[in-house]
Amino acid sequence: MLFILINIFLVLFSIFLLIILWCVWPPDSPWTPWWRTNTKKAIAAGKLAKITANDIVYELGSGDANFLVAVCKKFGCRGVGIEIDFIRTVQAKINAHKNGVNKNIRLERGSFYNYKLNEATVIFCYLVPRVLEKLKPQLLAQLKKGTRIISYRYKIKETLKIKLVGLDKKNEIYLYKIV
Repeated sequence: MLFILINIFLVLFSIFLLIILWCVWPPDSPWTPWWRTNTKKAIAAGKLAKITANDIVYELGSGDANFLVAVCKKFGCRGVGIEIDFIRTVQAKINAHKNGVNKNIRLERGSFYNYKLNEATVIFCYLVPRVLEKLKPQLLAQLKKGTRIISYRYKIKETLKIKLVGLDKKNEIYLYKIV
C-alpha cells in the first residue's frame, strides 16, 4: 500500500513540476511554452500597430487564438493563426466561434516554419528569443516592405530590414517594420 501511495505522490509531484516549468519557461529555451496573451494586451498591441479592417494579421504559435479573436473583434481585421498543437487548434476554433469571429479567422495546424507568410500585413508573435532569431530569415524572405511585426515580451534583434518603430513599455510590446 505504501508503494502505491509513493508512486501516486511521485506522479502528482511530477505533474506539478511540469506545470510550474510550463509557466516559467526560460526565455532562451529553444522551445516556446504556451503562454496566453490576454485581451487587454492584445488590444494594446493592436492599437500600437494601428491594425485596421484592411489588415491580415498572422499569429505565429497562436495557441487558443485569444490575440486573433481580440483584434478581429476590436479592429475588424482578418486573421490567420498557425499552431502546431492539435488540442490548442481545436480550442482556438471553439474560441473564434464562441466570440463570433470564426468567419474572419483561418486557423491552421502545423509549424509556422512551413507556412508562407507573404499575405500578412501584420505578424504577431509571443515567442522566446531563440525562436524569434530562428524565424527572422523566414520573415525577411517572405514579408513585404511595410509589414508590421509585433513581438510581445521579447525583442527582435534589428537588422537593416527589420526596424523597431514602436514600443509600449508598460505592456512589453515591441513593434517592428520591414523596411
